[in-house]
This record gives sequence, structure tokens and C-alpha cells, in this order.
Amino acid sequence: MGTTPILQSEVKSRNRIDTAGQKRKTVVANNDDDDDKPLSLMKVKIKKEPVCLDEDLPLTAMIGQAKGIKRKTTDSDRTTKPKKTSSVIKKERSESLDTPKIKAKVKAADPVSKRAKSKENIKKESKNTNKKSSSGKSDKNGKVKLENDSKKVKRVKKENVKLILNYRWEEDTKDNSVKWKTLEHKGPLLAPPYERLPSNVQFYYDGQPFPLSDKTEEAAGFYAKMLDHDYTQKKIFNDNFWADFRKEMTPAEKNHIKVFSKCDFSKIAEYYKMKAEERRNMSKEEKNKLKKENEELMQEYGFCIIDGHRQRVGNFKIEPPGLFRGRGDHPKQGKIKRRIEAKDIIINIGKDAKLPAPPPGQKWKEVRYDNKVTWLASWTENINGSIKYIMLNPTSKIKAEKDYQKYETARKLKRYIDKIRQDYKADWKSKEMRIRQRSAALYFIDRLALRAGHEKEEGESADTVGCCSLRYEHIKLHDQLEDKMNVVEFDFLGKDSIRYVNQVPVEKQVYKNLKLFCKNKKKGDDLFDRLSTTSLNKYLSELMEGLTAKVFRTYNASYTLQEQLHQVIDPKMSIEDKILIYNRSNRAVAILCNHQRTVSKTFDKQMSNLREKIEKKEQQLKEAKKEEKRAKSDLKERKDESSKKYYLNFEKLNAMILSVTDITLLYLFDRLYEKRKKKTEMLNRQLHKLNLTETDKVENKEVALSTSKLNYMDPRISVAWCKKNEVPVEKVFNKTQREKFKWAIEMASEDYVF
Repeated sequence: MGTTPILQSEVKSRNRIDTAGQKRKTVVANNDDDDDKPLSLMKVKIKKEPVCLDEDLPLTAMIGQAKGIKRKTTDSDRTTKPKKTSSVIKKERSESLDTPKIKAKVKAADPVSKRAKSKENIKKESKNTNKKSSSGKSDKNGKVKLENDSKKVKRVKKENVKLILNYRWEEDTKDNSVKWKTLEHKGPLLAPPYERLPSNVQFYYDGQPFPLSDKTEEAAGFYAKMLDHDYTQKKIFNDNFWADFRKEMTPAEKNHIKVFSKCDFSKIAEYYKMKAEERRNMSKEEKNKLKKENEELMQEYGFCIIDGHRQRVGNFKIEPPGLFRGRGDHPKQGKIKRRIEAKDIIINIGKDAKLPAPPPGQKWKEVRYDNKVTWLASWTENINGSIKYIMLNPTSKIKAEKDYQKYETARKLKRYIDKIRQDYKADWKSKEMRIRQRSAALYFIDRLALRAGHEKEEGESADTVGCCSLRYEHIKLHDQLEDKMNVVEFDFLGKDSIRYVNQVPVEKQVYKNLKLFCKNKKKGDDLFDRLSTTSLNKYLSELMEGLTAKVFRTYNASYTLQEQLHQVIDPKMSIEDKILIYNRSNRAVAILCNHQRTVSKTFDKQMSNLREKIEKKEQQLKEAKKEEKRAKSDLKERKDESSKKYYLNFEKLNAMILSVTDITLLYLFDRLYEKRKKKTEMLNRQLHKLNLTETDKVENKEVALSTSKLNYMDPRISVAWCKKNEVPVEKVFNKTQREKFKWAIEMASEDYVF
């Protein structure tokens, strides 16, 4: 009897299925007599509307949109009345500094889920299903039909959601693609004109005041501002400045000022120090006024409008004139960076936009309407002859897309890297010298993350080289160095005149090839004389679309970071300990990429102050431990005394508890001990944090962590690590970096793998 209900339910279920099956067999498509039947039971294949993702939506909004696109079909869906095609919805999002204003213009309608089609509409839809127009206009029933544009419309597949989310980035970021349709901006903000020094502040030559012309006085001011800097102690800096300083002089000044050592800039230097001190000591009202003025300039020049959306501009201020410093031992340090004027600047803007007005009496060098680039203005600087640009802010949509594409290209390399390595290893024994040289260079680019290098005209800039432009004198070969075999010793100036020094054991065949390449060569001869950066990158592009030497550098930097962070972290570990692990991983990448920095002048003072804090904290901890020990001893003594007193009085007081006074004292002693204990623990944590800070500073005093973090390490690796190990992203990325990598912070989960 217990099984009867189940059997009855099964019979009913089968009857329903059989009935539905019979109904389905009798359905005839497009029959006017079947208007009352649900559309889901009719044998009519209704073409699904393609899903359109709003290309202007932020990435997180697109993720939400895509997640809601595909849902499971339930039994209730099959039996309910059919839904109308998606009507158009009007969306408006408020404009912000970082998120472009979104206007997806669509006609409002009742929610689809709350409407059922009339019989007449079902009938018409059944008849006209296969006659849908590809235009975007409405039909007689008011149903919107989407345009069949492959660039704007995508069908979402469940297994390909992430790819679809970023399809606009992947399609629109090719080098020759159109970056914008309309562009408006106010142009660059030029440096203010030079203001002459007060009459009582003068330049001295040979102990006597000597009046200077405007240009010469301005140049003297450049040097005076750096008088206390280490640069002015360098011969090359002074020689370069003196040569350019003479060029600024009038004929009369040249006749009088002939020896640099007789020039006295001290009075001018004192004046600029005084002005700097005045700025530091400004009142709150003056500071607020200056802040307001800067904000007004930001609102006027710091934004542009791209395709109707307001976007931040990066460096909208033209760099003022001054003395070139350069990095490392740059041979042109000390030269005068000339003032940039409107006549030097090329403006790039939309054809229909209002042209920015140049300063009175000036005009722009050129106006362009190039929508295949994203820069707003450009000019050529006079030190190295390189082109400078005013670009969009790193937080802008276009810049974020470019960053995303860069790291996605590097990620793609992991699918090819094994085959590429097999190929270049096989090429080490090629019969062609050209191929042997290419394979050896590619080995160094891959293993040591060397830059490819580029050709420069004679005297164009410093004698910097990359892998392809290495010369005979840049390497030394050691059959054995200490306990290592086949060692190559590198010593050359890399980008920004940063010296690269490294001793690397290499594969035996690579070592043999290098000996062969050096044969019959002398100082000044190219090591890879049958290889150029252009030919190498052309070869790489044949191996993988978009592959260049820089992609190798990005790939190896990101891969190294991920491997370094792969270690298991104790959940009980403090945030500071975790950050030290992260910084050490970042440091490994910076060393790989040769990202160095000069030790600051204040480093020793900073470390001295830090050491004083540590010693002070150690003394505080020592005293706290003594107090804790004393409190613990007092508490034990009080407990023993109370216990003894309790038992002595037990019989007399008929098992009464201790007096209120005894209990109160015991409680106070216990509280005191807990307080001392907590203080000791707090001081321990503070001391540990200071020691970690000291270790971190010492380890990274000559390593630039931010360069690799900003340009080479996939930020999603760092974000995933932070989320997985419960480390605030603010501890890893500063405010500027968080704005630049907003897309990565929103996109990456703790399971992200490069």
C-alpha cells in the first residue's frame, strides 16, 4: 500500500508526457487555427535575437550584463506564453571623472517578463519569423530589430564569456584602427613667461656684479637652482651647461664672461631658496587660493571629449625650461632644455572641433586630424631630438584597453614559448651565421629580459645599446669563472644610460657561438653584425601575431612575479610580513629587468632616524616586559595569599568566600597584568614592523620597484594575490597605480593565473 501514491504519480506523469507528445506531433507550423497553442510547442524555429553588449559600458557593467544574458530554460518557461523580443531600454549613467557618460538610446517599454503576446501577435510572429530585416528600424508591431553588424553584435557562448566581455578591446586596438570619431580639447598649457630677478639680486663674475640679458639670466637661474645638488659637482654636467650658457649670451656678455670658475651664482641661488621657503610658509588661505587656481586649470585643460565622453588628460602642462639631468651617467646632463612655444607644437584634434587658441601673437606649428592616434599634442625636444606627447590619462578607457591588450598578448606567448625555445636552440647549430646570431640574441632576450635595442644616428644621444646592438667590447667570455663554466660577462649602458653589469653562465653551444662571433673583431665592431632589431621583430611576428622583443620582457616579468608569489603563506602572518614577501618578489622582477635607481641623498639620514626609532622601541619593549613580569608575579602572590587566607578561615567562617576587599584586589591585579601583557604584545608588533621596514628599505635602496610594477608586471597577478591572501590592494598599489589599474582590480579574482 505504501507504494501506491508513487505508482499513481508515475502514471499521471507519463500521461502528461504522452499527451504533450501527441500534441507536438499534431502541430503544424504557421497554421491559423492553432493560435491558442503556446509558441514553445509549435514546430517553428524562431530566430534568436543577437545579444548586443554596450561598447561604452565599464568592464564591470559588461560583466554583469553578460552574466544575465544566458539562463537555464525551465519547464515553466516552456509552458508559459511566449515573450516578446527584447525591447529597447533607455539607460543613463551619471558622468564621473573616470567613467565616461553612457547613453544607450532605446525606446522604453514594459518589462518583457510582465507581458504576454496577444494571439494576433503570436500569429504574425510565427508567419514572419524568417523574414526579419537586418535594419535597426521598428516593424508594424513596434518590435525593434537589431542591426546585423559583426563588430557591434556578439552571440554569447557560456564557455567564452570572458572573451566576449572584452571583444571591443580586442577588435578596436589594432595599431592602424580608428581610435576616435570626434575629439575636442583645449590644447596644452604652456609654461609661464620668464620673470626677471629683482634689481638687488645679481649674477657675479670675478667678484663683481654683472647685469645679464633676459635669456642669459634665465639660464643662470637654472644652474643656481641646482647649486646644492650633486650634479653641479660633476665635470660633464658643468661642461655641458657652460657650452649652452655661452650660446645664450649676447656678444657683449661673451666678451666679458669667459671662464666658468669665475661665475658666481650664489646670490641667485639664495633668492630662489627664499622664494621656496615663502611658498612653504604660505598661510592656509593662500594655499587654498593656489589650490583653487590649480583646480580651475585642471578643469579647463585637464579634460578632453572623445566621442562625446569626457576623459582625463595626462600631462597637459608643457614642461618648463631647465637643465637636463638624465639618469645614470648620461653624457648630455647639464644641457639647457629650451622653452617650448606654440610654434613648436603640433595639435591633433577632430575636424569639426573648435581649435584651441594659442597664446596672443603666436600660432601652432601644425594642426592635424589624425584619428588613428590618441595623442592630443606633440613637439620635439632639443636634448635628444625625441618627440614628446600630451596623452590621455592612464585611467582613460583607451589607455586601459591598451594596457589590457599588452598583457593579453604576453599571456598568449605562453602557448608558443616552448616551441619558440625549441626552435632557437635548434638554430644554435644552423649553417647560416645570420640564423645563429638571431638565435643567440633571442636566447638572451628570453633569458635575461634584455631590450632589443635600436639603431641611432651618430651623436643623436648617449651611447646606449640593447641586445641587437651589442658591440665586441660589451662582453667578456670566461671558460671558467670561480666555480662556473662558460660564463658571459656583460657591461654596457642600457636605456636611460643605466649600466647593465651581469655575469651569466650560458649553454655550451651559445658560448661556442659567441666565441665565433667575436673572432677577428675589435673594439667598436658589432657582436651581432648580421642582425638588426627590425629583422628580429619581423621574424618574431611570423612566430606569433604581435610578438616583439618587448612582449618577451613583459611575459618574463609577469611569469617571474607569479612564480615568486606562488609560495604558501601562513594565514596567521601579519600584513607587514606578507608585504615584505610581495616586495621581494617585485624586487626579483626589477633585478631581472635591470630597473635601478640612484641612492637618494637623504637615505643615510632616513636609515639613521629609523634606527633611532627601533632602538627606542626596543627599550620600551624591554621596560614593558619587566612591568609584565612584575605584574604577573604580584598577581600570583595575591592569588596564593588569598587562597591561603581562604583555607585558614574556612572553618571559622563556615565556608564563606573571601571578603569583598580581597576579591576586588585580586581583580585589579589581574586587570593590571592583562594590561601589561597587551602593551608588550603591541610593542612587539611595532618593533617587528619597524624591523621589516628597515629590511625593505635596505634591500630596495638601489632597485626601482615601481617601473616594473607600472609597465611589465600584469597587475591582475598582484590583485589576485592580494585577494587570496587578504592583503588590502592599497598596500601594493598607491593611489595613482590603483587608478591606472582599475580595470584589473575589478576584473581579477583570487584564482587568476597569468
